[in-house]
Parts: sequence; C-alpha cells; structure tokens
Amino acid sequence: MSITLTGTVERRDIGTGAWALVTEEGVTYEILRGADKDLLKAGQKAKVKGQVREDMMTTAMIGPALEVKSFEVISSD
Repeated sequence: MSITLTGTVERRDIGTGAWALVTEEGVTYEILRGADKDLLKAGQKAKVKGQVREDMMTTAMIGPALEVKSFEVISSD
C-alpha cells in the first residue's frame, strides 16, 4: 500500500546511524537504506511517497520502516 507523507528528514545516531522522516503530526518513520542521497539531508523538509514495510525489522527500530519510492523537496536548510 502506497503512502504519502510530509515531514522533516533527521539523522539519528543509533548504531551505525539511521535516517528518519518526522511527519508534521510527530510520527517518526525510519527511511530504509538505499534511499536517494538527495533526500538524506538533515533538516530538509520533503513530501515522500513510499511504502511502509511491515515485513522487515531494522537495527535502529526508531519507527515504521519506510521504503521511499519518490520524493519532492519542499525546503532545505
């Protein structure tokens, strides 16, 4: 099932490090490895389309795992 989220990209220092998207509602999604490097900039606000992967676990376990399919940068610091 596809989902569209708007939020801020954050870098989390857990284990080897993880990327997260924190939505405007305060929900944290872990961005799965392999996401476009243009998305992975701390403080950047983006609209992300993707799929929540409930069939896998991550080492950081900071929120639902989000497999990014596409994104649009709204603003960056």
